[in-house]
Amino acid sequence: MQNLNQYIDHTLLKATATENDIKKLCEEAIKYAFYAVCVNSCYVAFAKAQLTQSPVKICAVVGFPLGAMSTAAKAFEAKQAILDGADEIDMVINIGLLKSENFDAVWKDIEGVKNAIGDKVLKVILETCYLNKPEIIKASELALLSGADFVKTSTGFGPGGATFECVQLMKSVVKDQAKVKASGGIKDRVTALEYIALGAERIGTSSGIDIVTNKKLDDEHTY
Repeated sequence: MQNLNQYIDHTLLKATATENDIKKLCEEAIKYAFYAVCVNSCYVAFAKAQLTQSPVKICAVVGFPLGAMSTAAKAFEAKQAILDGADEIDMVINIGLLKSENFDAVWKDIEGVKNAIGDKVLKVILETCYLNKPEIIKASELALLSGADFVKTSTGFGPGGATFECVQLMKSVVKDQAKVKASGGIKDRVTALEYIALGAERIGTSSGIDIVTNKKLDDEHTY
């Protein structure tokens, strides 16, 4: 695939990430022409400064990684990230409310963030490792109803990441009404291409360089 690099959100979300780490992430994203960098919201303005005059976009995570914050907190974080220069927001759903079958609250939570960011891209992280099939289906439906642009598998911080089965299931729900982002544990080119073949239109990974250069190396984090 000629443009595999344009599927990749080059990601660094670990708690110990320093400014130098983020600077390196941005330099790598420019060098390898990745679609975006994905960072915690506190680093959006810093990343923006590194990416001046670059086509690389900035994705900020919100309500990360638990999704258990108030809707007002998520909406404020998302709005601030956009003001700081983010192009896209990856928010974590309220998993506990979903499992409580309080679907209206989950819907309003996603909608609150979408309303805060306007026409910017919203990806909704389902954290599929905690969900059964009916819950994945329902969460995908709620994301669609709330105006999300993507449904996304994982934070990379749960006990499991993306799976082929989950991506297929999510794609079967959203069809062409939204896109799918696979993330969590994707470390090599073959795996990334398989997810794309199954319908993923974005790959979230900290192993983007290994993927596009076709190297398979151990990585200390699995996002």
